[in-house]
Amino acid sequence: MSEPVYSLETRNLNLWYGRFQALTDVNVRIRHGLITALIGPSGCGKTTLLRCFNRINERYGDVTITGEIRVQGRNMYDPDVSLVELRRHVGMVFQRPNPLPISVYENIVFGLRLHTPRAELSRQILDEAVEQALREVGLWDDLKDRLHQRATELQLEQQQKLCLARLLPLKPEVILLDEPCSALDVDGTRAIEELMLSLRGRYTFLIVTHNMSQARRISDECIFMLMGRVIEHARTEDLFLKPSDPRTADYIEGRYG
Repeated sequence: MSEPVYSLETRNLNLWYGRFQALTDVNVRIRHGLITALIGPSGCGKTTLLRCFNRINERYGDVTITGEIRVQGRNMYDPDVSLVELRRHVGMVFQRPNPLPISVYENIVFGLRLHTPRAELSRQILDEAVEQALREVGLWDDLKDRLHQRATELQLEQQQKLCLARLLPLKPEVILLDEPCSALDVDGTRAIEELMLSLRGRYTFLIVTHNMSQARRISDECIFMLMGRVIEHARTEDLFLKPSDPRTADYIEGRYG
């Protein structure tokens, strides 16, 4: 039986915002091709951990990080690691859809234009990238005749799918999602969940969610966090049906959080 492949790993990860320690001795291994959910009460460190994997936390200033973070087996803090390249391979979708205030077409090709020499980008290559990305997220039929419409005019569900689609031409290994359905209605949530399940295997997903039903529906593995620490990491079914830590049981049964 082959050894599992891990897309993301942390080793003794600690993070402080000023004097406040937000993460304490976090050790996780996120398996390639799976959907892994990060759950826990507000303020437990879920989003902070998520943002560690593409180094967004460093934007906020007065952040101190110790320990090790590896993406595809490589230390993210090696001196020859390019932040631009890292974020090409580890894409992120935020709570509220944030399409650029330009056309649908230009949203999709924005990353390609940024990362690829102009001489290598023919109109045919760009057109094919747009069609493939929109097909992968199930938007092609809806938007193929509206490619030059401003992306900010789309419905919220379509905007969130577009935010995911614009990552795909860069061929990321990992997609981070920070409560991607929190601004959506029931139908929009279902559409995003179905999309993630359809892309599972081709991409590694790490999703922060407060929705226990969602975590149970879509994730393969689940990580429960509390006060900046990882309390339990297990197969989702095992974590919900037979948690090994009483604090996990208390949380998923609604006793706090």
